[in-house]
Amino acid sequence: MHTHILPERLPNFAEKFGYGDFIYLMKNQDGSANMMQGDKFFRRIQPNCWDPKLRIKDYQKFNTQVQVVCTIPVMFSYWANAKDTKVLAEYLNDDIAQLCKDYPQNYLGLGTLPMQDADEAIAELQRCKEIGLLGVQIGSNINDKNLSEPEFFPIFEAAQELGMAIMVHPWNMMGMADMRKYWLPWLVGMPAETSRAACSMIFGGVLEKLPQLRVCFSHAGGSFLPTLGRIEHGYNCRPDLVAIHNNVNPRQYVGEFWVDSITHDPKLLEYILSMQGSKRVMLGSDYPFPLGDLEIGAFIEDMNLEKNVIEDIFAHAALEWLDIDKSRFDINEGDKSDIKVSEKG
Repeated sequence: MHTHILPERLPNFAEKFGYGDFIYLMKNQDGSANMMQGDKFFRRIQPNCWDPKLRIKDYQKFNTQVQVVCTIPVMFSYWANAKDTKVLAEYLNDDIAQLCKDYPQNYLGLGTLPMQDADEAIAELQRCKEIGLLGVQIGSNINDKNLSEPEFFPIFEAAQELGMAIMVHPWNMMGMADMRKYWLPWLVGMPAETSRAACSMIFGGVLEKLPQLRVCFSHAGGSFLPTLGRIEHGYNCRPDLVAIHNNVNPRQYVGEFWVDSITHDPKLLEYILSMQGSKRVMLGSDYPFPLGDLEIGAFIEDMNLEKNVIEDIFAHAALEWLDIDKSRFDINEGDKSDIKVSEKG
């Protein structure tokens, strides 16, 4: 499903705006680049983070034709002045839209929004649709506020009206300052963040009030589906605390939203498929980062799944989430299913 991408060149937004630790790139002699957050090193990235032809070749190794691309979550910059975040979002979104126009058979795009201000976010959401993006990627929380907060509802409402898909990606992980050792924010915090987002959108009534909103929760829904028994039990035993804004059992929403296939565990994916159904599980890669499924669905091909289930995962689920028809693509004969669409990035 989603694959992360950055422009090869990023303006120095901190200099432009006069404040803040906006990400900028420092190129290295070996062709890689360091993502810098102010004066702190954030991550080293390789040319496959921005080179469209290199990415296409990497995906071809695994018979995957189409990538759904979006920015790296650290670029969200919800902490900044909303008008400045909108300028940054416009730059990133224009770059992805141009990529999709240049390589229409290989790339589908998701934008980013200044979620900290609903008016600015809706304006950019509308512009994203105008420039050909099919949806947006948002964070699992907005400056530590849950997605159930009323200030975000107009954005979701606009997304439903515009037919724009929403992908929720974990970021700004809860407790990060207390668990930096052992890479725990990425191993423990990310799955919890995604469950936080799913629970917030369910218990806050977002999914109930907006039944046509097409939402995907990254990384197989994080810890939401594996711990749904506990979540449902909490709903049943303490409705006075849980069911205060929506009295529908959370289990009723399973199969109403989408997740990707990144479980790194065939047994867990079987469980996810048994809950969601194959039409709500999309191929995920999280390319080009090491926590992703960088063999892009190879383990799924070894699971002895029915052909129609594999085709749902590899293509149909993502195409339905994005509300597009596979007829827009010239099908490669070598693809194991008619078209293999990978999200994340």
